[in-house]
Amino acid sequence: MDVKEAIRHRRSIGRVKSDPVDKALIEEILEAGVWAPNHCNTEPWRFWVMTGDGRKLLGRGYAEVAAAEAGQVSVDELKLIRSGQEKKAFRAPVIIAVAVTPTNHPTVPEIEEYAAVHAAVQNMLLTAHALGLGTIWRSGAPTYHPKMRETFNLQGKEEMVGFIYLGYPDMPTPKAERVPFEQKTLWLND
Repeated sequence: MDVKEAIRHRRSIGRVKSDPVDKALIEEILEAGVWAPNHCNTEPWRFWVMTGDGRKLLGRGYAEVAAAEAGQVSVDELKLIRSGQEKKAFRAPVIIAVAVTPTNHPTVPEIEEYAAVHAAVQNMLLTAHALGLGTIWRSGAPTYHPKMRETFNLQGKEEMVGFIYLGYPDMPTPKAERVPFEQKTLWLND
């Protein structure tokens, strides 16, 4: 698949089949991630590939965040909340958690480390699309919650940047439009 075609046609696919994804395809996606541009070659990314029961780690993270945010609820209500949150980790046969590990390199601002990891995620999403797989990059408040950091044993300045849910599409590819670049671009010449 041509890179321009992949960029224009990749969309978030929120529903995927439960069919397993071959390990070689997952490795190809991870390999694409590590080729993202990064300042001073710091390679500030970390990945967790969760399949099968391995997805319980993320389920536990979602449940811990929800329990911490639930406030005053009964034991039974808390069990229901936790159970519902744990199921989120089983919406795809493969989930890749992606974290940033900022360096202490004196010339690399921390924001550039995040940019590099986000570029790695984009490489991974485009590669998955080119391989015929569907993905959605999930993030949001639970991703950045201290309980999620604790679940994945993140240390120091490490932060989770999101979860790539991955599988074979089980929905039509959504249509999308973009504002033409001309409306967002200022050309500076002479």
